[in-house]
Amino acid sequence: MTFETFFDKFDQFADAPNVVAKLRELVLKLAFTGKLLRKNSTGSELPEGWAVQSIGAIAHLITPGFACSRNHQVENGHVHLRTHNISTLGTLNFDLLVRVAPQMVDLQRSSIKAGDILFNNTNSQELVGKTCLVDCDYEFGFSNHITRIRLKEGFYPNFVVFYLTLLRNNGYFSRICTRWINQAAVNTDTLKLQKIPLPPLAEQRRIVAKVDELMALCDRLEAQLQARDTQQAALARAALARFADAPTPANLELLFHPAFAVAPADLRKSILTLAMQGKLVEQDSSDGSALQLLSAIEDNINILRQKKEFRGSPIEPLERKNMLRIPINWEWVRLGNIVDYGSSDKYDSSDIPADAWLLDLEDIEKDTSRLLRRKLFQDSPSKSTKTAFRAGDVLYGKLRPYLNKVIVADQPGYFTTEIVPIRAFGYIDSAYLCYALKCPNFIDYANTKSYGMNLPRLGTEDARRAPFPLPPLAEQRRIVAKVDELMALVDQLEAQLATARTRASQLLDAVIAELTAP
Repeated sequence: MTFETFFDKFDQFADAPNVVAKLRELVLKLAFTGKLLRKNSTGSELPEGWAVQSIGAIAHLITPGFACSRNHQVENGHVHLRTHNISTLGTLNFDLLVRVAPQMVDLQRSSIKAGDILFNNTNSQELVGKTCLVDCDYEFGFSNHITRIRLKEGFYPNFVVFYLTLLRNNGYFSRICTRWINQAAVNTDTLKLQKIPLPPLAEQRRIVAKVDELMALCDRLEAQLQARDTQQAALARAALARFADAPTPANLELLFHPAFAVAPADLRKSILTLAMQGKLVEQDSSDGSALQLLSAIEDNINILRQKKEFRGSPIEPLERKNMLRIPINWEWVRLGNIVDYGSSDKYDSSDIPADAWLLDLEDIEKDTSRLLRRKLFQDSPSKSTKTAFRAGDVLYGKLRPYLNKVIVADQPGYFTTEIVPIRAFGYIDSAYLCYALKCPNFIDYANTKSYGMNLPRLGTEDARRAPFPLPPLAEQRRIVAKVDELMALVDQLEAQLATARTRASQLLDAVIAELTAP
């Protein structure tokens, strides 16, 4: 297969993850094995006429820059290039130029010439080794985290830049760098010893010209993908808005149409938002109002209070004018009024059976709330918990990154400290409660109320005061049935998208293997 055929078939693997980045890496890999121009490769390690040399051997000058602290930055000072001025694509950019006081400038490291190579010697492990070509002369200084390479006559700087870029892109510098906290480095001695395969100068130039041509094509493909994604995102927003205004079967069908490419995560959020506004199922006045339900709940609370089992506050309906619109037979209440929040059962460690189930946040899949695994309490490295939940309890993560990890327990077990158990009263459907806690409205509320620096969490009292949309019980169950049905469709769509991406990736890998085969 030729590159021309490859790009003609681009649509077949356009959905593969990081497809353009893989194309760029393929172009560079072929360039430095001699296969980009030589159609009939011998299959040997290096093409005829090529030789391996070190960077130190072909360089006339290898010089690191100079350090200059934030305290010496001035508005109209001397330009001091930093690591962010070197792009991952091998180009020099002038975004966010830093200027320093002239008296702090090292004159030996305060200019760069056309043809110089700038190598990012210190950065994060992922970014260390970024390299770019200087396109013209500049009276610019450069950081000590940048090394300037000036080649001897007879070597083409663009060729060397592409090779060093290939090494960074395939993780070579990340593997050989010296690492410490938050930083990695490739020192000057290591850089000098770095080997590079070199064809004759004329061939270096021809290879660079071909690489430039193909990289420009990659740029166009990337722009096309971005334009497609932008268009699909606009269509997806329009489809979601249309369904929110009129949640009819026809508008629902649009959400799952492949032309709109609505992300499964956005579909789930939209479905839950509409469910908590009473827009997914028809209203039935025969169900009775939520006020009647509140009266029954209040009676139950009084009974629990007498048993000293209720830790909430008195029934507290909320003003509708301050809330999202809900059906007339619903009520806004506080979460703490309708559930026993944080309820659990205490046990001595001797009472915990050998086959007990221990749940923590890593066992729950984000967004979908699927249970990923069950592990035995006795097999856990942490056995400090003695707190149990019952079958039917709703469990969710109280830490901000995990607020949408919510499940209904299908059997009793034990939980770790970052999980909160909620026991719904008999008038609240546990599955409805689970969906309500995953709804964007509750997540937004929880995010605004979370506190703490490293792992913000939702406090107990703030959680109890969370606004909760309460429909009659029969309607709760109809909502759950409808949401279950729609979530199953989203799961199918997500599986189809995953399959399509996998097939595209496999096709891309097969084509790359064919092009790079000896």
